[in-house]
Amino acid sequence: MHDPVAADLMRYARDKYAALAVKHRLDPWEAVSAAFEVMRTPAARRARDPWAVITHSVRITCSVEEQGQGLLCSVHQARRKRFTVFHDPERFSDREHPMVDNHPVFGFIDEHFDDLDTPEPDPGSTPVLHAVEGAITLLVLLGWPGDTARDAVEHVCDALTKTGARQTAYSALRRDKQTPAMLDLPRPAWHALLRALLGSREPAHAATPMGRGVLLRLLIGETIPLLLDDDDLVTALSLASFGVGR
Repeated sequence: MHDPVAADLMRYARDKYAALAVKHRLDPWEAVSAAFEVMRTPAARRARDPWAVITHSVRITCSVEEQGQGLLCSVHQARRKRFTVFHDPERFSDREHPMVDNHPVFGFIDEHFDDLDTPEPDPGSTPVLHAVEGAITLLVLLGWPGDTARDAVEHVCDALTKTGARQTAYSALRRDKQTPAMLDLPRPAWHALLRALLGSREPAHAATPMGRGVLLRLLIGETIPLLLDDDDLVTALSLASFGVGR
């Protein structure tokens, strides 16, 4: 069945919203589809200015369509406010400079450790690079696949850079469902990794190895052999490695 009036209306909508669709890297007919859905609603039909309602809705739909494609998630998820804080997926290999070159979050040490003397850094390294590479090495020694360990640690450090605080990063990463799926990590393994790298959020553990986390412990001078003597840490990461990358 062909309705010439409907066809003309859709062509008009295509021409009207083509520029808006292109702005959001969409096909103009995707904007037409969004416009058609709005036209079917009572709000648009009864509005004093129907085209204003349609245009507003199409603009929002195009925006979340673009965000959904960038985040590799559904449009329904992209509409949720809690997903707006995320950026598009980024390959670590696409960076012009190593990700560990700039980590302001590591520029301070928790107040509990102000009296500790930090060892002299290796001339061929930086404290941040040492901490990141040490965490990756520790995971590999405990059975984690090398690529998964590197991607996971670098993603956690990237979140630290953006938030500026371990606990804020921990909370955001714990709610993140996209990253463990991208890394092919079961949720229990992802949560165990976050606790190990960033430390426990319990105030009672703040000044303990459990509260500091692997990254901070390496940053303040602890060594991998010393971390391997931590039975609780080794057990948690070893158990979490089962099923990862297999």
